[in-house]
Amino acid sequence: MADFRRVTEVPTLPSRNPEGHKGTYGSVLIVAGSRGMAGAAALAGMAALRGGAGLVTVACPESIASLVSSFEPSYLTLPLPCDADGKLLSSAADSLLSRKHDVMALGPGLGQSEELSHLVARLVTSVDKPLVIDADGLNLLAPQMDLLRKRSGPTMLTPHPGEFARLQGAGVSSETPAREEAAVSFATQHCVILILKGHGTIITDGDRLVVNPTGNPGMVTGGTGDVLTGLLAALRGQGMSDFDAAQLAVYLHGLAGDIVAKEKGEISLIARDLVEALPPAFLKHRLHRD
Repeated sequence: MADFRRVTEVPTLPSRNPEGHKGTYGSVLIVAGSRGMAGAAALAGMAALRGGAGLVTVACPESIASLVSSFEPSYLTLPLPCDADGKLLSSAADSLLSRKHDVMALGPGLGQSEELSHLVARLVTSVDKPLVIDADGLNLLAPQMDLLRKRSGPTMLTPHPGEFARLQGAGVSSETPAREEAAVSFATQHCVILILKGHGTIITDGDRLVVNPTGNPGMVTGGTGDVLTGLLAALRGQGMSDFDAAQLAVYLHGLAGDIVAKEKGEISLIARDLVEALPPAFLKHRLHRD
């Protein structure tokens, strides 16, 4: 049986320094999107902004860069070389690795291709900053999990159960004890922060474990994971520890969903609603703690 310590207290993002500037609150680089998946890149970028990041850059295929930039004027876009299908080429790594950033998020809406597999491999082994991997980034990582041993920076993975099964090469029981033990074992083996999404999302670093209490079934809709990715990157970029950033991101993400569900109901909830509900979620959590 896996040995771990349960955590229940939710951390709070520190108050802002009146003398702070954009650099004080982190530079987030989000690698995302492909033809038909511009929204995934945009949602992650908007969530990073609402999460308090000082500067957000959405790196995406050049074929959709203008579309991604049209969603939100407050983040930057970095157009990158892509193939005829609108998916990033492995050569995009050169531009990405030359950019200064405090944290990178990789995966939302990337799609699947051999070029993307090479791109993910190079980024995983070369980026020495905190790295959040989600969605297609996880599926591209799954056949080459040994790459994680070459990481020099912290890694946060955000799989849903299907992605988690692919990462570990086996099915995962929905039974709570088995799910918790599988998560702890995986995080320990690969030296990562694991966010295993689902009802009662699990956050673990192999030593500590949290079962998140917020969220509702209305959040089971396309794009909500992209919002979590951007929010997590923003919190980590503001100097929170890997585990605290992961725990707070999941908590606020679910709390935003609960706020929306109370106002609009679960059925009509969409991912962009979560982005807009992050400000009241931050306020509610801070007021509760104060």
